[in-house]
Amino acid sequence: MADPKGFLKTTERELPKRRPVPVRIMDWREVYEPGDSAVLRRQAGRCMDCGVPFCHQGCPLGNLIPEWNDLMWRGEGRSAIERLHATNNFPEFTGRLCPAPCESSCVLGINQPPVTIKQIEVSTIDDAFANGWVEAEPPGRLTGKTVAVVGSGPAGLAAAQQLTRAGHTVAVYERDDRIGGLLRYGIPDFKMEKRHIEARLRQMQDEGTRFRAGVEIGKDITWDALRARYDAVVVATGATLPRDLAIPGRDHAGVHFAMEYLIESNKAVAGDQVPNQIHAEGKHVVVIGGGDTGADCIGTAHRQGALSVTNLAIGQQPPSDRPDHQPWPMMPTVFEVASAHEEGGERSYLASTVEFLANDAGEVRALRVAETEFVDGRRVPKSGTEREIPADLVLIAMGFTGPERTDLEHQLGAVFSDRGQIERADDYQTTAPGVFVAGDAGRGQSLIVWAIAEGRAAASAVDRFLMGDTDLPAPVRPTDVAIGLQRA
Repeated sequence: MADPKGFLKTTERELPKRRPVPVRIMDWREVYEPGDSAVLRRQAGRCMDCGVPFCHQGCPLGNLIPEWNDLMWRGEGRSAIERLHATNNFPEFTGRLCPAPCESSCVLGINQPPVTIKQIEVSTIDDAFANGWVEAEPPGRLTGKTVAVVGSGPAGLAAAQQLTRAGHTVAVYERDDRIGGLLRYGIPDFKMEKRHIEARLRQMQDEGTRFRAGVEIGKDITWDALRARYDAVVVATGATLPRDLAIPGRDHAGVHFAMEYLIESNKAVAGDQVPNQIHAEGKHVVVIGGGDTGADCIGTAHRQGALSVTNLAIGQQPPSDRPDHQPWPMMPTVFEVASAHEEGGERSYLASTVEFLANDAGEVRALRVAETEFVDGRRVPKSGTEREIPADLVLIAMGFTGPERTDLEHQLGAVFSDRGQIERADDYQTTAPGVFVAGDAGRGQSLIVWAIAEGRAAASAVDRFLMGDTDLPAPVRPTDVAIGLQRA
């Protein structure tokens, strides 16, 4: 185990410092300063090597957390990355973007700050890339079977890597001009620089995975033609339909979905020319929605030179400490200050947007908002509390409702649930034989760690479908619940 007295000697939770706000908003680099190896080793030593490591269950991937904590404490980084890669294809993504349910279920967190699992994870993979320990793992033999993976987000990439390593010939189709899905165009560089995606894609290409960017299935190739060409298909298109806000003035110029804004910004940061780019410079920006996507919009607006940034959330401000109804080891809903929130702006809770107001040119100039009250369990604007907020640019970041349906329904015959997700069996297979679904397309909007877990599990199901049996791990089933420790 790690230092037997580590959690007694080191009671404080230490994380790398974020770069000063006035400095970091001048560029798009990641916000954290380089970590200190001594601090990392000290923090890894706090792991208690519990008799029942609840962190395993807190993580949908079942990461072997005490094992690689111990190895990092001992300075055995190469062995640590082997244990980390045993359960997680892309720790460089989860270590930067996952909200770390493993830390919420850390046993030490019962009465002390939990182990900095996420930071140890990302440091482990960063050290591995820096030292050349991340090597291609091509299959020893080919099966002669072919698989198409549609969508190149974390679920699709995880499924593709697992199936390639099993010996199948795998092609990943992506309708955007670059591979990566929302990792590429939905996540700003200040949260994850795109060099991390490129490094992993090089490994996957060396293993034999083939990538087909700029090809939209259903348009450039029909779903029927794809099924005829491959022995199995994995649908990993994500849940890309945004939740709209159908109130008066929604069609005014300057009101956009968050993802429209983030995609254009990410393309511009990558060096692309983006005509008529949605830009925040010199504008009063209002972001509707208090989640991660909203925070990404806030940080992006700061870097573009917004005049002001206001974040509206319809619900109550979460408590600072774990609430009683979400006891350990559940993942609690608590008030968090992301790096984007540190950089300025105003956060307003219990704020209901009533109407978008426009100037004579039809451009949004303000929002009419009201306090939120609860009536019969519904959140509604409270009469008599209306006020106006100046707004030249409004970004709707209220989450997603499911995958885009038209081609999947008409060409593939996919069946959708009442909640808008593609229906699937316990083996991830849809009503179309040989067609499987993984990630948000079948699960609904969820965490990156769940996407990777589902990609791995779907790959196992595909391998069994093609070969009659499989050695690939299947960490989760579609019936698993993405909260706390409730895993079927």
